[in-house]
Amino acid sequence: MPTISLKRDELFHALGKTYTDEEFDELCFQYGLELDEVTSEKEQIEREKGVGKAVGASEVVEYKIEIPANRYDLLCLEGLVRGLLVFLEKEKAPFYKTVQPVNGKVQRLVIQNSTAQVRPYCVAAVLRNIKFDQVGTLCYTCTRRPVTYKF
Repeated sequence: MPTISLKRDELFHALGKTYTDEEFDELCFQYGLELDEVTSEKEQIEREKGVGKAVGASEVVEYKIEIPANRYDLLCLEGLVRGLLVFLEKEKAPFYKTVQPVNGKVQRLVIQNSTAQVRPYCVAAVLRNIKFDQVGTLCYTCTRRPVTYKF
């Protein structure tokens, strides 16, 4: 399973609540995730390379959270926070609707015969009028990749 590292305080700020490590571990368990490790950049360097190598490294607490391989929506802070807030019933699940393009030209995804033998089903979406801040752009860039669902 993929593991993401998030700064604890940023996560709690986005969730609107401060948890103890044990409380957050339990929340993860209830949601089907695993809080794999509570650490910091400094602790990681000390563990991997020795105490002397960690001089100047950040002591900000980080959570390493295991994410199921089929949940790409949870691979960034924004996605995980949305998922947890919906789970906690503090936010409604997002509603997405299909909108025809203004120019009327619908884009199509065509699966060639050679691809259909390996991947017979595919889903695609075109997102328009989206604005990213620097962090959102980095998150999108780091997590976008082809997703395969088996039906």
